Amino acid sequence: MIPLRDDIPTETLPVVTIFLLAANVLVFFYQLSLGPAASEFIVSLGVIPFEVMHGVESGNAPGIPLELTFVTSMFLHGGFLHLGGNMMFLWIFGNNVEDSIGHVRFLLFYLLCGLAAAGAHVWLNPGSRLPMIGASGAISGVLGAYFLLYPKARVLTLIPIGFFLQTILVPASFFLGFWFFLQVFSGWSSFGSRGGGVAWFAHVGGFLAGLALLLVFKKRKVRLWSRQTGWQRRA
Repeated sequence: MIPLRDDIPTETLPVVTIFLLAANVLVFFYQLSLGPAASEFIVSLGVIPFEVMHGVESGNAPGIPLELTFVTSMFLHGGFLHLGGNMMFLWIFGNNVEDSIGHVRFLLFYLLCGLAAAGAHVWLNPGSRLPMIGASGAISGVLGAYFLLYPKARVLTLIPIGFFLQTILVPASFFLGFWFFLQVFSGWSSFGSRGGGVAWFAHVGGFLAGLALLLVFKKRKVRLWSRQTGWQRRA
């Protein structure tokens, strides 16, 4: 299932979401400009669980503290599809979460979810020497917050049916619940694999962090959107 948009309008310009989108895109094109050196760049700034667990930096790393890679890894991507998918999810769901909890809160919330996601990946893959990169862990936290804030929202979703593509409106609670189930199932199925691929449990950790952190970051008055009455507020 591919989300195209939701039906929740925003009241404020999502400046932080736009900033994060721009930062990720700019860093990605900088990666491309490095040519063959991009691999070393990724190894230097990605989260490598074995190095984190043993406190040993790669010989190719340009003096980047291992702790800092938990942040830098959030802005690296492995290809156009990786970047495009993450940015699409960030835009569709991030603008509403930012609108609900506020700009500064949203930035801090996003970064903390990314840290939690990377921590979950390191904890469950302590011997991995492969760099983990991507914004999906932090974005998973955004999805967790959206799940609690707007469960009755509807997401226009592109679904392949045989050789055809169909768009349908899916309740956000179902879309995100099914998405989370896929992350858990895929992570469990690939647990212990030594090859590269998707850091499924980073997604799981980020989503759970988003659920928990929203309780701290949400405003006392949460704005809800009703298709019948428009914006309303509740405590």
